[in-house]
Amino acid sequence: MSHDHKVVSFQLPLEDSPDAFLRNEYSYKQVHQHATLRAPPSSVSPRIWRFFKYPYPHSLYAIAYHFSLFIALSIIPQTSSTSNINVILMVSDGFGPASETMARQFKHTIHKLPVSWQSPLDKILVGSSRTQSSDSLVTDSAAGATAFACGLKSYNGAIGVDPKGRPCGTILEAAKLQGMLTGMVVTSRITHATPGSFSSHVVFRDMEDLIAEYQIGNYTLGSTVDLIFGGGKCFFLPNTDPETCRSDDRDLWKEAISSGFTTFSSLSEFNSLNNSTRLPVLGLFTRSHMNYEIDRNPSEQPSLAEMTKKALEILDYKSKSKDAGFFLMVEGSRIDMAAHQNDPSTHVREIIAYWDAVQVVRNYIKQNPNTVVISVSDHETGGISVARQISEKYPDYTWKPHVLARVTKSNELITSALLAFTMSNSHPGSFMQQKKEFVRHTVLSTWMGVNDYTEEDVDRLATYQDYGRIQQCLSDIISKRALIGWATHGHSSVDVNLYVSGYNSQKLRGNVENIEIGHFIKNTLNLDLDKVTKLISKERTEQKYKSSSSKLPDILQKLYYDHN
Repeated sequence: MSHDHKVVSFQLPLEDSPDAFLRNEYSYKQVHQHATLRAPPSSVSPRIWRFFKYPYPHSLYAIAYHFSLFIALSIIPQTSSTSNINVILMVSDGFGPASETMARQFKHTIHKLPVSWQSPLDKILVGSSRTQSSDSLVTDSAAGATAFACGLKSYNGAIGVDPKGRPCGTILEAAKLQGMLTGMVVTSRITHATPGSFSSHVVFRDMEDLIAEYQIGNYTLGSTVDLIFGGGKCFFLPNTDPETCRSDDRDLWKEAISSGFTTFSSLSEFNSLNNSTRLPVLGLFTRSHMNYEIDRNPSEQPSLAEMTKKALEILDYKSKSKDAGFFLMVEGSRIDMAAHQNDPSTHVREIIAYWDAVQVVRNYIKQNPNTVVISVSDHETGGISVARQISEKYPDYTWKPHVLARVTKSNELITSALLAFTMSNSHPGSFMQQKKEFVRHTVLSTWMGVNDYTEEDVDRLATYQDYGRIQQCLSDIISKRALIGWATHGHSSVDVNLYVSGYNSQKLRGNVENIEIGHFIKNTLNLDLDKVTKLISKERTEQKYKSSSSKLPDILQKLYYDHN
């Protein structure tokens, strides 16, 4: 490893006040965490070094202290190698600026926090990202993730391919070829648009059969993902399995085991993972998407933060053992899906769960300053507004977080329960009478915390048999009471917030195109995407059989072909 003696700039963590350093609020120990200073260099006089070691609060001494710090740092060796740099890309799918405001105000209102309270993201806000794809002003997740992964614009539905449908090398693949470790942690199916765009190459996002084949290494590059946590086991099972989503008879789960993967599907197996776990590891907890945070049973499924923490522990140990860095992609996948359903109570819980994962990453960076985290959304979903006019009367300037706090189940789960309702012979009344009682007492009063419901609300929820109509009814009941507005069940073209902290973070600032995030990662790790693109140029990008969405649970039918 070569070293150069050059003048370097000293940068404190982004969340710290830029003038705190000048006010002498940092002790030698705190400074030492960000710059390794072992002894007074021969070029710095002991007299000046004394001020560095024993800073005084007086302003004149503080000036001497900071000047000596600059001199000392100017001769610290800097490594010219990027082999030990780590990049963590966090994608908050469907999460726009208004959603951050809503979640922050929800948190500080419900928990009685100061108005000045900041989320883990607020503290590292550096700019915004523009989101349009190559063929539309409003992107989908596939094109959005491909922009991050390949550093180029492509069409809506494109998974790791350029506008002509040709495979494009991804930062994950390039990192693996460079000797780094790689990982993906998501709460959606692992074959969904965002993780698929980093680990596969198909002309349209529905081709999840083929995406799964890529993810177990069934192509030229072999296995490129060392660690996979998420949902979506159904696309790894043969069409003879009752739990399958595949159109063919390939058993990718068995193929993965045969090729050396450590596989698991339970929380107990997840908890038993440690530094000695053999890589690559494939852990899929659910048949399709993992449960929303509001519905999650912590004894059955880990949270996004828990999966992120475990991934960092394993990748940190393994990468340091081989003197390499790692690339990890973490997605808060279902923030987006809750917004598609216009479900504000579920949406805000997904955001807070994502914040928890962000805090895990920021804690890691404090101990590993050679790591950078980028948190960004692929697009905004729902066109959400944190205020709503519900009558012709001039509106009040307010919204009501407590309405969301009282809700304990997602619209998705409630819809499933309504569609699955059956008559009980042990209770009096007809089927419809029983269902209306279920709506009044269980759905509205208990699960949604709504006691001022109307009989019209009850009639609609009891009689509707269409998934979409039930979803809209549930959304209206909560959103109107909370004064939350929605413009669409789809995406919008609004710019999304950009958050960055850690190594080299000063180079990604302001209003940027989404492809620039891919460029930043490429340059930070000195990756060769063109080399990867040439290696995979002949790979198959279309699957032989169309995936059968009819094999997904009924509750997911409406989401399957949505461009979430």
